[in-house]
Amino acid sequence: MKKSTVNILASVVFATLILTSCGGLDKMVKMAPMVKYEVTPKVLEMHGDSVEVTVKVSFPSKYFQKKAVLEIVPVLKYDGGEKSFKSLTLQGEAIQANNQVVTFISGGTYSVSSKIAFEEGMRQGTLVARVKATMGKTVGELPEAKLADGTMATALLLEKDPMPIAADDKFVRVSTDSKDATINFVINQATILGNELKKEEIKALQDFVATSVAKGNVEFKGVEISAYASPDGTEELNTKLSQNRLKNSEQYFVREMKKSKVAGMESEGFLLSKATPEDWEGFKKLMQESDIQDKELILRVLSMYSDPVVREKEIKNIAAAYEVIAEKILPQLRRSKLSVNIAIIGFSDEELKTLSVTNPDTLKVEELMYAASLASDMNTKLSIYQKVASKFADDWRGHNNVGYIYLKQGKVAEAKASLLEAKRLDASNTAVLNNLGVVAYLEGDLKAAQEFYNAAAGAGNQVSYNQALLPAKKGEYEKALNLFVSSKYNTFNFALVKMLNYSITKNTDTFDAALGILSKVENQNAAKVYYLKAILGARKQDSDMLMNNLRTAIEKDGALKEYAKKDIEFAQYVNDATYKGIVE
Repeated sequence: MKKSTVNILASVVFATLILTSCGGLDKMVKMAPMVKYEVTPKVLEMHGDSVEVTVKVSFPSKYFQKKAVLEIVPVLKYDGGEKSFKSLTLQGEAIQANNQVVTFISGGTYSVSSKIAFEEGMRQGTLVARVKATMGKTVGELPEAKLADGTMATALLLEKDPMPIAADDKFVRVSTDSKDATINFVINQATILGNELKKEEIKALQDFVATSVAKGNVEFKGVEISAYASPDGTEELNTKLSQNRLKNSEQYFVREMKKSKVAGMESEGFLLSKATPEDWEGFKKLMQESDIQDKELILRVLSMYSDPVVREKEIKNIAAAYEVIAEKILPQLRRSKLSVNIAIIGFSDEELKTLSVTNPDTLKVEELMYAASLASDMNTKLSIYQKVASKFADDWRGHNNVGYIYLKQGKVAEAKASLLEAKRLDASNTAVLNNLGVVAYLEGDLKAAQEFYNAAAGAGNQVSYNQALLPAKKGEYEKALNLFVSSKYNTFNFALVKMLNYSITKNTDTFDAALGILSKVENQNAAKVYYLKAILGARKQDSDMLMNNLRTAIEKDGALKEYAKKDIEFAQYVNDATYKGIVE
């Protein structure tokens, strides 16, 4: 804002001073028009929770009497009261005191800066100077001199919109599962023995198939059958053995699946079969896991020779070890492996939305968490998250998300209780710490909010946004803007602070930058968005922009009409017919 210069009126007289008895003060009154006041800013502004002003007073040569003392008090008068800023006391050069001295010959310029706490009534206040003059025992006061209009309180538009963080679900609609079993064969045999089919793992595989069919929400994705022969014996024999073992295993398992009425068996690629004549990979794996004497020597043989005949010969030469191998390793390689793969298909979105309300006890934690995300009504979301918090009480996410919804509903005390429980379960969880910071901010404890946000680093861009609100509230706009930028959220508050920062930068490009941010806010039709555009129109001296947006803002929120009447942002338009038609 431009500085203003206010002359002390030539016609002012001392109210309680008998001028004829003190010629020095009389002379100071007569020369009053030569004393100048400069006020910065011209229109007072509210930043943070206060109003700050600098008053500079300049005295001409041969004005300030050597035995005079002046106490200049800037006072902000407003509806409902008045408040004084810090006073400036000056003395002539013949006075023995500790005030600043103004010499008679030189005069000079002196200033005082201070701030006072903002009150709502100050939006239409007037800054005046009250001057108390003393010379000896004579005391008088000059009539008030108007210094500035104010107060511009646009910072009051800052919204309390800290961003809580909801915990995500881990819902997967289609999951996979599989079950394996092994059938072992006697050396040089491909017949499946009865006792093999009575093993627990075979029964478990049969039950897995039958149960999956019965569930109805399971899709069989395929069956894999692999048959092997141990690497002893001739390659011709082992090839025949592995193929026969594969054939017998296929016949057995296809028959079992038909009994269970598995769907899709006839589709191409459903059954994948493979025969391995000599299972050297299996042999190597079992050897590595064993404690057989000369294990390392045998593994070196495998690495040195790729020819299976040579491998077998060299291993058999290690006589003592081979006896153990023949007893413990080779029998495990004479086998077929059966594997069933299924896809478990979860409830549809519609089913989850219905069950989460009508029968939530039937759902798992991830299903409930996901169902809450599908709900559009906040009370429905809250009810589902409350069910998570009670049914799965050890999961911090339910308590956190109950707190999240309460914060969205403006129920700070209720949110705090749920979030403290979430913190008890996971003390270092950054999402929970961010949300407790939101609680502290809404409670007015900015110090605690900052501590929580610092501890919540890494939780998401919401933390940077929330941190930006703290300096914004204090009037530290440059710091706030850096944090708003890093948060990557385009919001009303970001645009507002961008505009308010003009008082520091004096860069008119700031106004277009603020408009650019407003064009990206989520709720373009909010009344406040139009109101801020109206203010920007006033600052840009664009009356059409001002009037059009102010009219729309008031149409959307009638309360803004009275607010606008007292808004000094529009002071220069108070006599404009269009403006009057909008606000009256």
